[in-house]
Amino acid sequence: MSIKMYMQQVGRQARDASRILARASTQDKSDALIAMAIALDNARPQLKLANKKDIDAGLEKGLSAALLDRLLLDDAKISGMIEGLRQVASLTDPIGEITDMVYRPSGIQIGKMRVPLGVIGIVYESRPNVTIDAASLCLKSGNATILRGGSEAYYSNQAIAEAIVVGLNAVGLPEHAVQVINTTDREAVGELISMANFVDVIVPRGGKGLIERISKDAKVPVIKHLDGNCHVYIDDEADIEKSTRIALNAKTRRYGVCNAMESLLIHKDIAARVLPDLVNEFLAKDVELVGCSESQLYSDKIAAASEEDWYAEYLSPKLSIKLMSDIDEAIHHINHYGSHHTDAIVSQNYSKTRIFMTEVDSASVMVNASTSFADGFEYGFGAEIGISTDKIHTRGPVGLLGLTCQKFVVLGDGHTRDN
Repeated sequence: MSIKMYMQQVGRQARDASRILARASTQDKSDALIAMAIALDNARPQLKLANKKDIDAGLEKGLSAALLDRLLLDDAKISGMIEGLRQVASLTDPIGEITDMVYRPSGIQIGKMRVPLGVIGIVYESRPNVTIDAASLCLKSGNATILRGGSEAYYSNQAIAEAIVVGLNAVGLPEHAVQVINTTDREAVGELISMANFVDVIVPRGGKGLIERISKDAKVPVIKHLDGNCHVYIDDEADIEKSTRIALNAKTRRYGVCNAMESLLIHKDIAARVLPDLVNEFLAKDVELVGCSESQLYSDKIAAASEEDWYAEYLSPKLSIKLMSDIDEAIHHINHYGSHHTDAIVSQNYSKTRIFMTEVDSASVMVNASTSFADGFEYGFGAEIGISTDKIHTRGPVGLLGLTCQKFVVLGDGHTRDN
């Protein structure tokens, strides 16, 4: 069977399954997620064995440490996937909710009902845990999903898919409600993003190149973010201890994630009190530092930054540093160079934090907190299907509500329109 024929079959199966899922009960959807969690727990040895094949292949290909970290499925990550399934199962089901009911002068009632999007195609790289995150959120929100993971995680994703099928079978939901593409042929992606008759939305998760390509070629609406150039701005009225703790966590918790800080902005009046210690802390963790000429005066370990550095999403132990004259300059820098993903301010001045929250044009804005919190799990979504920097149809971590839309419902009792 050709790739085109295979993908058409997958699309038809997904569309048929989506109609069944749209009317599935909350209990069945939640029970399926719990059954998946049990199946994953029981399959730990098989999951780790499959993941070892992917890790070994990645080492042979020379994948970076950051990519290998994303790829790894150890007991902690498997437990995280299981916990994510249980959390999504416990979330309130938004499907069928009717809001904003009002009477019109004609006597009819008009409201909005929340409904699934239909079929969601997801293209992603490296992280096999995305398979579970995406499957769980799509299922709970009543959507069928087609998952195409990266070739580097092929064996891990296929092993996870087996546990997903066990969960679906346990409650009698269609196996095709969640389909993991079983080929690494790139032609499958081209077909997936072109099947407007079967797929309602595409969610790409991965590197900037992948997302740009999908956004350019897709014939289906795309929910996306291109990169995560996140900032922390330390104001002149910031608490020093908080500033150090937040900046270190935002950068060094994990390097290869989209919510990691890539640029540190510091008010010049507080730089002497905070920057030298931060430099030492970053150097102790082997973080490469580049910065503006003013920041270089505080340490000979800070190399000169280029214009490209202010735009960069490093996804590695590298950080750019720039001193600011005031909060307005910081906001302008973030809005100009940033990716509209996540940005934070550290300040004890309430008025300044309000200005920052209002004027920084990003999907998530943090006050006295690390950018690392920009995550669907931390936001209480149970998991996320991705983080959108778009403004339509959804923005920020995409959880259950982001995978739904609303339709108008009109209630009458034999009402007719005369004019």
